[in-house]
Amino acid sequence: MHIFSQEEYGLRCLAQVARASELEGPLRIQDIAEAEGLGHDYVAKLMRELRRGGLVTSTRGPSGGYRLARDARDISVWQALGVLGGAFFTDEFCDSHRGQLRDCTHSEDCSIRALWGWLSNLLYTVLQDITVADLVNQECRVVELLEELKREVQLPPSPFVALPAGAGPEAEGNPSGESKV
Repeated sequence: MHIFSQEEYGLRCLAQVARASELEGPLRIQDIAEAEGLGHDYVAKLMRELRRGGLVTSTRGPSGGYRLARDARDISVWQALGVLGGAFFTDEFCDSHRGQLRDCTHSEDCSIRALWGWLSNLLYTVLQDITVADLVNQECRVVELLEELKREVQLPPSPFVALPAGAGPEAEGNPSGESKV
Protein backbone atom coordinates (compact mmCIF):
# COMPACT_ATOMS: atom_id res chain seq x y z
CA MET A 1 0.00 0.00 0.00
CA HIS A 2 1.28 3.44 -0.86
CA ILE A 3 0.43 6.92 0.22
CA PHE A 4 1.50 8.93 -2.79
CA SER A 5 3.39 12.21 -2.56
CA GLN A 6 0.30 14.19 -3.50
CA GLU A 7 -1.56 12.91 -0.43
CA GLU A 8 1.43 13.30 1.91
CA TYR A 9 2.42 16.78 0.79
CA GLY A 10 -1.19 17.88 0.39
CA LEU A 11 -1.89 17.00 4.03
CA ARG A 12 1.26 18.81 5.10
CA CYS A 13 0.23 21.92 3.14
CA LEU A 14 -3.26 21.74 4.62
CA ALA A 15 -1.77 21.54 8.13
CA GLN A 16 0.38 24.61 7.36
CA VAL A 17 -2.72 26.55 6.30
CA ALA A 18 -4.55 25.39 9.45
CA ARG A 19 -1.68 26.59 11.65
CA ALA A 20 -1.62 29.96 9.92
CA SER A 21 -5.39 30.33 10.05
CA GLU A 22 -5.19 30.21 13.83
CA LEU A 23 -2.37 32.74 14.09
CA GLU A 24 -1.60 34.79 11.00
CA GLY A 25 -4.39 34.78 8.43
CA PRO A 26 -4.01 33.76 4.77
CA LEU A 27 -0.88 31.85 3.86
CA ARG A 28 0.93 32.44 0.57
CA ILE A 29 2.17 29.64 -1.67
CA GLN A 30 5.76 30.85 -1.18
CA ASP A 31 5.41 30.51 2.59
CA ILE A 32 3.95 27.01 2.35
CA ALA A 33 6.65 25.94 -0.11
CA GLU A 34 9.41 27.26 2.13
CA ALA A 35 7.96 25.71 5.31
CA GLU A 36 7.62 22.29 3.66
CA GLY A 37 10.74 22.33 1.46
CA LEU A 38 8.69 21.97 -1.71
CA GLY A 39 8.74 23.67 -5.09
CA HIS A 40 6.48 26.65 -5.66
CA ASP A 41 4.77 25.06 -8.70
CA TYR A 42 4.06 21.83 -6.85
CA VAL A 43 2.53 23.65 -3.88
CA ALA A 44 0.43 25.72 -6.30
CA LYS A 45 -0.88 22.49 -7.85
CA LEU A 46 -1.69 20.98 -4.44
CA MET A 47 -3.43 24.12 -3.25
CA ARG A 48 -5.45 24.26 -6.46
CA GLU A 49 -6.68 20.70 -5.79
CA LEU A 50 -7.52 21.55 -2.18
CA ARG A 51 -9.42 24.65 -3.35
CA ARG A 52 -11.33 22.68 -6.00
CA GLY A 53 -12.19 20.15 -3.33
CA GLY A 54 -13.67 22.85 -1.12
CA LEU A 55 -11.13 22.52 1.70
CA VAL A 56 -9.42 25.91 1.26
CA THR A 57 -10.30 29.29 -0.17
CA SER A 58 -7.96 31.72 -1.86
CA THR A 59 -7.74 35.48 -1.92
CA ARG A 60 -5.73 37.41 -4.50
CA GLY A 61 -3.60 40.42 -3.80
CA PRO A 62 -0.73 41.48 -1.57
CA SER A 63 -2.49 40.38 1.62
CA GLY A 64 -4.01 37.32 -0.04
CA GLY A 65 -3.27 33.65 0.23
CA TYR A 66 -5.01 30.51 1.38
CA ARG A 67 -7.31 29.90 4.33
CA LEU A 68 -9.27 26.87 5.37
CA ALA A 69 -12.78 26.87 3.91
CA ARG A 70 -14.14 25.79 7.30
CA ASP A 71 -12.88 25.08 10.78
CA ALA A 72 -9.97 22.61 10.91
CA ARG A 73 -12.04 20.43 13.30
CA ASP A 74 -14.61 20.01 10.52
CA ILE A 75 -12.19 18.67 7.90
CA SER A 76 -11.36 15.00 8.30
CA VAL A 77 -8.19 13.41 7.00
CA TRP A 78 -10.46 11.06 5.03
CA GLN A 79 -12.01 14.07 3.23
CA ALA A 80 -8.60 15.55 2.49
CA LEU A 81 -7.26 12.27 1.11
CA GLY A 82 -10.37 11.96 -1.05
CA VAL A 83 -9.70 15.38 -2.56
CA LEU A 84 -5.99 14.72 -3.01
CA GLY A 85 -6.01 11.19 -4.32
CA GLY A 86 -9.39 9.53 -4.31
CA ALA A 87 -10.68 6.48 -2.51
CA PHE A 88 -8.45 3.65 -1.33
CA PHE A 89 -10.64 0.97 -2.94
CA THR A 90 -13.54 1.40 -5.34
CA ASP A 91 -15.74 -0.98 -7.29
CA GLU A 92 -13.84 0.03 -10.43
CA PHE A 93 -10.62 -1.34 -8.92
CA CYS A 94 -11.46 -4.87 -10.02
CA ASP A 95 -12.20 -3.73 -13.58
CA SER A 96 -8.69 -2.39 -13.92
CA HIS A 97 -7.04 -5.58 -12.59
CA ARG A 98 -8.50 -8.29 -14.79
CA GLY A 99 -5.27 -9.31 -16.48
CA GLN A 100 -5.50 -9.86 -20.22
CA LEU A 101 -9.08 -11.05 -20.07
CA ARG A 102 -12.29 -9.10 -20.65
CA ASP A 103 -13.54 -10.07 -17.16
CA CYS A 104 -11.54 -10.96 -14.05
CA THR A 105 -11.37 -14.67 -13.36
CA HIS A 106 -12.33 -13.86 -9.75
CA SER A 107 -15.34 -11.67 -10.48
CA GLU A 108 -17.74 -14.08 -8.74
CA ASP A 109 -15.63 -15.11 -5.74
CA CYS A 110 -12.65 -12.99 -4.75
CA SER A 111 -11.00 -13.25 -1.37
CA ILE A 112 -8.66 -10.38 -2.21
CA ARG A 113 -11.58 -8.04 -3.04
CA ALA A 114 -13.06 -8.84 0.37
CA LEU A 115 -9.73 -7.93 2.03
CA TRP A 116 -9.38 -4.59 0.18
CA GLY A 117 -13.02 -3.69 0.84
CA TRP A 118 -12.66 -4.39 4.56
CA LEU A 119 -9.41 -2.43 4.80
CA SER A 120 -11.02 0.47 2.97
CA ASN A 121 -13.85 0.46 5.52
CA LEU A 122 -11.32 0.35 8.36
CA LEU A 123 -9.38 3.29 6.93
CA TYR A 124 -12.62 5.24 6.59
CA THR A 125 -13.62 4.40 10.17
CA VAL A 126 -10.32 5.71 11.54
CA LEU A 127 -9.54 8.60 9.19
CA GLN A 128 -12.96 10.18 9.38
CA ASP A 129 -12.32 10.70 13.11
CA ILE A 130 -8.95 12.40 12.65
CA THR A 131 -9.14 16.03 11.61
CA VAL A 132 -6.82 18.63 10.18
CA ALA A 133 -6.93 20.28 13.62
CA ASP A 134 -5.40 17.07 15.04
CA LEU A 135 -2.56 17.25 12.50
CA VAL A 136 -1.53 20.68 13.78
CA ASN A 137 -0.51 19.06 17.09
CA GLN A 138 2.90 17.70 17.98
CA GLU A 139 3.59 14.09 17.01
CA CYS A 140 3.32 12.81 20.60
CA ARG A 141 -0.21 14.28 20.88
CA VAL A 142 -1.26 12.62 17.62
CA VAL A 143 0.11 9.30 18.91
CA GLU A 144 -1.98 9.74 22.08
CA LEU A 145 -5.03 10.52 19.95
CA LEU A 146 -4.47 7.39 17.86
CA GLU A 147 -4.13 5.28 21.01
CA GLU A 148 -7.43 6.69 22.31
CA LEU A 149 -9.04 6.02 18.96
CA LYS A 150 -7.70 2.45 18.93
CA ARG A 151 -9.49 1.75 22.22
CA GLU A 152 -12.72 3.36 21.01
CA VAL A 153 -12.98 2.23 17.42
CA GLN A 154 -15.14 -0.72 16.57
CA LEU A 155 -13.91 -2.69 13.63
CA PRO A 156 -16.11 -2.26 10.59
CA PRO A 157 -18.27 -5.11 9.32
CA SER A 158 -17.32 -6.86 6.15
CA PRO A 159 -18.38 -4.86 3.11
CA PHE A 160 -20.18 -7.97 1.86
CA VAL A 161 -23.43 -8.82 3.62
CA ALA A 162 -23.42 -12.52 2.88
CA LEU A 163 -21.37 -15.00 0.91
CA PRO A 164 -22.92 -16.40 -2.25
CA ALA A 165 -24.61 -19.78 -1.93
CA GLY A 166 -22.05 -22.57 -1.98
CA ALA A 167 -19.18 -20.41 -0.74
CA GLY A 168 -17.48 -20.59 2.62
CA PRO A 169 -16.26 -23.45 4.85
CA GLU A 170 -19.51 -25.41 4.67
CA ALA A 171 -19.03 -25.77 0.92
CA GLU A 172 -15.86 -27.73 1.61
CA GLY A 173 -17.61 -30.42 3.62
CA ASN A 174 -17.39 -28.53 6.93
CA PRO A 175 -21.00 -27.78 7.93
CA SER A 176 -19.98 -26.28 11.29
CA GLY A 177 -18.12 -23.47 9.49
CA GLU A 178 -15.07 -23.93 11.73
CA SER A 179 -11.69 -23.19 10.30
CA LYS A 180 -9.58 -26.19 9.36
CA VAL A 181 -6.32 -24.38 10.04
